[in-house]
Amino acid sequence: MSMALKQVFNKDRTFRPKRKFEPGTQRFELHKKAQASLNAGLDLKQAVQLPHGEDLNDWVAVHVVDFFNRINLIYGTISDSCTDQTCPLCPDEQKYKKPTALSAPKYMSLLMDWIEVQINNEQIFPTNVGTPFPKTFMQVAKKILSRLFRVFVHVYIHHFDRVSQMGAEAHVNTCYKHFYNFVTEFSLIDHKELEPLKEMTARMCH
Repeated sequence: MSMALKQVFNKDRTFRPKRKFEPGTQRFELHKKAQASLNAGLDLKQAVQLPHGEDLNDWVAVHVVDFFNRINLIYGTISDSCTDQTCPLCPDEQKYKKPTALSAPKYMSLLMDWIEVQINNEQIFPTNVGTPFPKTFMQVAKKILSRLFRVFVHVYIHHFDRVSQMGAEAHVNTCYKHFYNFVTEFSLIDHKELEPLKEMTARMCH
């Protein structure tokens, strides 16, 4: 990442505090393995595949937290241009027959709050080795990922000019391609929910 981009994507601009993996834990090692695959320049379809011998729940948990951190950072960089005035309706205005009363920034705040509560809940995202994941884990992970996808939709449809102005287009596109390849590899988001960015995705990921 260039120095200019590092200044744009700095930790002070995050929308929520970054969630970190504890060194020495299995989750930390998996996170390092995932990052090494990305940094090695592997094709993203290969990079998201479950490493041999690893547990799918662990792999999904690592990626859910990582995507939360990355998307949180992306939204944080454009949040100054996402206001009650510029974005008076939440990102789901096309989904409901009646517009909701929430503006996009209020919706994003509630969405990020909700995700943060889930990933910090030891009953859902256990951090201790040997503590089993709950039966509902994958269901919660899917819900988190589908909501994070809505952030991408809002950024691409309403704020991509801002992303381009900052020279962050390539960074955001790479993050989205990584996200898309991961959720489709493990069927974590229904294809119908991916429709809003279907045309753009076809250009970028196929």
